[in-house]
Amino acid sequence: MIELVIASKNRGKVDEYRELLQLPVKIFSLADFPELPQIEETGTTFRENALIKARATAAATGRIALADDSGLEVDYLNGAPGVFSSRYAGLQQNDEANNRKLLKALHGVPFSERKARFRCVIAVVTPKGEEYWGEGTCEGMITSEPRGTMGFGYDPLFLIPSLGKTFAELGPEVKNRVSHRAQAIRAVRDVLAHVLEDGVESGCGSVS
Repeated sequence: MIELVIASKNRGKVDEYRELLQLPVKIFSLADFPELPQIEETGTTFRENALIKARATAAATGRIALADDSGLEVDYLNGAPGVFSSRYAGLQQNDEANNRKLLKALHGVPFSERKARFRCVIAVVTPKGEEYWGEGTCEGMITSEPRGTMGFGYDPLFLIPSLGKTFAELGPEVKNRVSHRAQAIRAVRDVLAHVLEDGVESGCGSVS
């Protein structure tokens, strides 16, 4: 069976990919390769960081690698936390600390001005150096307090107005239809299936 490495140790994210991909592959994560060094995300955009992680993972494991960089962009904060979403409150902090900092930054801001979006860029890199990427976004609003117990990251604060629920209040079946990651997966799924089944000619391209 063809093997695919998800360039992440985040169990919630890897589980989402297992549900979203629905491809006949054996999926690994970086947790399965504890000997690999930490990959430094030195890019200034989501696409740069996704490619950095996918390139490093493909080179180190000799397997096809899929990496994403995703984050929350809040209009009132001029797009912050953006590429720093996972470390918004500091490198040693966690999701709860990030959420607290975001709520503090938006304290007193009316709901109408709390527009935000999740953005995700997915990169696929083969051991031969073939590179592909796709992008997805999901528009929403930031609540004034956490709601829901499912999901991870900023999910308890990210409200989908049309559904009246935060990501953390949605079951995985619904979230995996509307999320930024789901949109990005749709953008790369066909080319990924082709890469996994037959291989492709060397090249680099966008499928967003």
